Amino acid sequence: MEHSIRVRRVLAFVLAAALAATMAAIPAIGRSKGASGGDVSAAAESSEGVSVVEVHLRGKKDVDRLVATGIDLTHELESHGDGIEAQVVATPREIARLRAMGFDIGDVLWTEADWRSALAERAATIRDKKRAARAFGVDTSEYARPGGSALSFQETDEVKVIRADYYTSTNGEFLSVEAKTSGGEDVDLTVEWDSGPGTEIGSGGSASLFDFVDAGVYMYHRRAVSVDTRPRWIRVTSEEGGSDTRAAELWVPDSVDKHGPYLKDFVTQYMDPTDLDARIEQLAMEFPEVTELIELPNQTNGYRRKAAAILGSTSGGTNQSRAVVVESNAWGHEGGNDLSAELLDPGSADQALSVEVVGNLISVNLATDSTGAISSTAADVVAALDSDAASSALVNAFTYRGNDGDGVVQPLGPVALDDRLEAPDHISRDPWTVRALRICRICDGSKTGVFLYAQEHAREWVPPLTAIETAERLLRNYEHNRGLSRLIGELDIFILPSVNPDGGHYSFYDDGGQRRNMTNHCDENNSDPNRRDSWGVDINRNYDIGSRFDGYSGASSSCLSDVYSGPAELSEPESSNVVWLADTYDNIKFSMNTHSSGNYFMWSPAAYIVPGRIPLPRPTLLEENYFFQSSDEILQAIKRHRGLSVTPARTGPVIDVLYSAAGNSGDRMWYGNQFFAWNFEVGGAGFQPNWTEAHDQAMEFSNGMIGMLDVAYGWTKDNKAPKSTAMPAGGSYEGAVGVDFNTTEAAAIYYTTDGSRPTFDSPVLESAGVREDAETLVFDEDTTLNWFSVDIKGNIENGYDPDDPGDMTFNTEVYEVEGGELTLLSRLIR
Repeated sequence: MEHSIRVRRVLAFVLAAALAATMAAIPAIGRSKGASGGDVSAAAESSEGVSVVEVHLRGKKDVDRLVATGIDLTHELESHGDGIEAQVVATPREIARLRAMGFDIGDVLWTEADWRSALAERAATIRDKKRAARAFGVDTSEYARPGGSALSFQETDEVKVIRADYYTSTNGEFLSVEAKTSGGEDVDLTVEWDSGPGTEIGSGGSASLFDFVDAGVYMYHRRAVSVDTRPRWIRVTSEEGGSDTRAAELWVPDSVDKHGPYLKDFVTQYMDPTDLDARIEQLAMEFPEVTELIELPNQTNGYRRKAAAILGSTSGGTNQSRAVVVESNAWGHEGGNDLSAELLDPGSADQALSVEVVGNLISVNLATDSTGAISSTAADVVAALDSDAASSALVNAFTYRGNDGDGVVQPLGPVALDDRLEAPDHISRDPWTVRALRICRICDGSKTGVFLYAQEHAREWVPPLTAIETAERLLRNYEHNRGLSRLIGELDIFILPSVNPDGGHYSFYDDGGQRRNMTNHCDENNSDPNRRDSWGVDINRNYDIGSRFDGYSGASSSCLSDVYSGPAELSEPESSNVVWLADTYDNIKFSMNTHSSGNYFMWSPAAYIVPGRIPLPRPTLLEENYFFQSSDEILQAIKRHRGLSVTPARTGPVIDVLYSAAGNSGDRMWYGNQFFAWNFEVGGAGFQPNWTEAHDQAMEFSNGMIGMLDVAYGWTKDNKAPKSTAMPAGGSYEGAVGVDFNTTEAAAIYYTTDGSRPTFDSPVLESAGVREDAETLVFDEDTTLNWFSVDIKGNIENGYDPDDPGDMTFNTEVYEVEGGELTLLSRLIR
């Protein structure tokens, strides 16, 4: 099948118009007023909660104006006849601010109630699993990683076969068995099967089953084994004496997948970063011959923060001047949460301000005047707390959001300092060591590397599932599926399920709308507890190519903005870990960064400068066509799950189908590491859709990841040169004629029109423009066209050597122009 060398036309809008004027005068919207950096103007409190809301835009200029505000945009951007529909994540005050700026606000699409619903659904799933496990004598009272479960053994265990499926593939016939034992993961199970109707169980063969542990909870044992004939009955027997028998059912294979049918569907619920890390650890333990865990060098801040309290009301301007913020020096879980503070009325006149610390209670004895009225201002209390040695050893005090603190404070009983973190105790509060799972049979750096990573944005819960599902598919099918085994044998695959574990935990247990990490770079003006949901860095704006610091659009300098780029490029351990892995393993040639939601398939450039819409360098025509050619295979794989397609309007460079995102990791991988770097946006329905939808998205985009591995494998093995033809073919044409090229695959065309040999120094066919076809060569005089094509791997058509002056095996067409007619005199296509 021939592939046109032309860049394919996208049927929806093209975001190609340059900005007419700078957006610098537009105030940026963040989560709070008075942010460091000075570009935040909305006075939003974190306690308001956030929603996903539609914004109706008239055109691309409105898109750029919206991006310039610093508001938190989702990845939904839909063109229609009357304009563009965008979605933003915002508080009620931010929405009001957008209205005041003239933006047309539409429907509310997602609220924090949806987040809570997703959590409740996950909790119900876990409860059901534990209930089922307890029915077989498994003690689920303790949370533990694989190998640490507390088990309650009976003299003879109970075994139950959950499933027994027979299926065929291009690689042969297989029996897949799942069974559970009351003895748990440490008990060995063996499956036996017959060799057809009327034969004895055991006559077909036997095999050991592998235990499956999901997030520390034993689920069941399973395995797929090769068989010679379809078995009718199977029996699973435990070393503890239990057994169960079941008929083997026929499983209808999916014949469309190039690898044939294989085991899939391994994710059963949303997984927080602790679950994700436990899962890749369990996989590494189970498949040590083809896996290793890589500890990335930069520990994150951890799911932790300082405990704090506000002494006084902050409901109005006058009240705010009376408020004192007290923050622990220790992390909340390391003693900060044990502290309390109080403001005491001494009950008599002419008393001096004093501070007393007894145990974990900090008492401030307020000053009074001659009438006995309290005279201490907030600023006075702050100074007293900070100057007292015992108090300052425990806490830091400051006025509320940088005001003068000239209001007289009011007495207040003991107020507990609190880090306000709600995760259960098994979620670590310590700095987090991020780990990646490496899957490879030959791990010496000689094989083509592929880097799959997800959850830079904390609230995106489906992308990590695609990474885990992909790892499970590869490893669970390694022994019996030739196609997936070949991928492990010929590729070096790096899977990082959660780039941002701290933010991921916070999103699960504290704020479903959390996008960033948990590192607070704000000064005291913005560090009061009411802004606890507004701290952190957008990891996908913190990289070092095309960043805000280089003048690119789509990130904020405000420490309270959801697109805050951080105080410097690569300031965060999360982004530094991604770069470290990419830089350390220089055999990596492909990467996929998975986000949600919106159903996109994108690549670089992902950032431009305004005004002028000056992008990072665009891919060459060859590179662009290779991206599109590869997308055919990857997107077809995604579509196989339930027939849904990533549309042409959502396929292409980020800046063409979405918006500018300064300092993103995709640009770092493409320009800095020279990877073929893609970005998935899994399907719509919000960041935490109901489980049925989340499961479908995980399945279809795991298909896409396998498709990407197929692309990488194809690139590795590509030694076939392209073929090309010039169009139109022979004939006579009135006046000038335009000549285009077709190639059998994505390829660059080097050509001359003066009869000379084409070389790599000759002109190369270029794109006619952004998201346009290749340029057309126009001849209106006698012309000899010589050319050759080169594919993305460097294979040259016909084996032609451009550096050998004696090699004439390039392609040739000779055109004659006479009397207003152009005639193809001859052609030599080798």
